[in-house]
Amino acid sequence: MDTPLKKPLNIAYESHALFFAPAYMQMRLKGNEGPKHYPSPKGADADYDGNATFTFFAPNAKSVFVCGNGGAFGDTPIPMKKDEEGYWRVTVTNVTPGFHFHRFIVDGTTVMNAQGPFGYGCHESINFVEVPDKNDDTYLCKNVPHGTLHMELFTSSKTGEVKNCWIYTPPSYLTDTEKKYPVLYLHHGGGETETGWIWMGKINYIADNMIAEGACEEMIIVMPCMYDIHYDKPDNFMAGDYDSLLINDCIPMIQSHYRVKTDNESRAITGLSMGSYHSAQIACNHPGYFAYVGMLSGSFDDRWYRWVNCRDVVQMPQFIEKTKLFYMSVGTDETRLYPQVTENMELLRKAGVACDYFECPGYHEWTIWRKSIRNLMTKLFRL
Repeated sequence: MDTPLKKPLNIAYESHALFFAPAYMQMRLKGNEGPKHYPSPKGADADYDGNATFTFFAPNAKSVFVCGNGGAFGDTPIPMKKDEEGYWRVTVTNVTPGFHFHRFIVDGTTVMNAQGPFGYGCHESINFVEVPDKNDDTYLCKNVPHGTLHMELFTSSKTGEVKNCWIYTPPSYLTDTEKKYPVLYLHHGGGETETGWIWMGKINYIADNMIAEGACEEMIIVMPCMYDIHYDKPDNFMAGDYDSLLINDCIPMIQSHYRVKTDNESRAITGLSMGSYHSAQIACNHPGYFAYVGMLSGSFDDRWYRWVNCRDVVQMPQFIEKTKLFYMSVGTDETRLYPQVTENMELLRKAGVACDYFECPGYHEWTIWRKSIRNLMTKLFRL
């Protein structure tokens, strides 16, 4: 594997919404000497041997626990021990490599740690820790050509709200100014935002590294906000009419602002969890508009709302004919989804849908979705 830019830990492990390269410092006033900066402990730190150390400053607290959010890290509160300076600490061993949300419980109240990396997930700002994986460096920041992240604003024609969208353009986009690129529309999950695939999914590093290796085609990746809600209609589904937002507002904006190919075979759509449901639903509503369709940790299971069933999909000849690839992935520890996804894949194959499937050990969390998107990107725009 290529040597990352920083050892023993890479910048990608700790970069998050407020910091690219976190400076763990505190300013203290020392009499007439004026303010001075002193290093402060990291809220969460981990090594390549699976040891994760958590630190929380609460000198007056009576108890502090750290607690995972389920998945590989579990959800059992782990007691921490206070030192003389008022820092509570605990080192957890044998933590599974990958991405882990976690919370701190101080005197019975769940709080965030300002000294630890955080993102937005589970409908809230939440801390995370990255445990390095000795066998996977695809999502690290390496010494390769880097693409560019753009932010665009556009207006929903249905709700009138201004929406936000992040766009990744590959390294050659700024130099090869005549070239046009295929587009992947990539969606976050429920309880997340359009920032998820950047700060937690590390999609820009994944794309940089795969393009540098020749493991995938150069592509533009569009990450919209998936909510377009009429807030005065409480019976409206949590994401609103996202089909309209994407097809009528977001895609036209992308095609007018960026050098993208506009034929159907140069367009892909996928997402994780709730984003996978919407991706598949939109693709079924517009047969052939997206030649490549993916569901990461999602299945056809009549979830939440009027959802197209797998048995309906296999009766859609136009969709079957025009879809070059229907892709599904799942973690083998996703106990509810795993049997549904494997059953869906069997039905699709029997119906003659051009499809592919990926599974790996893991739960309903970012470690699985990073591996899934990497596997899918090796297949996009190559069939």
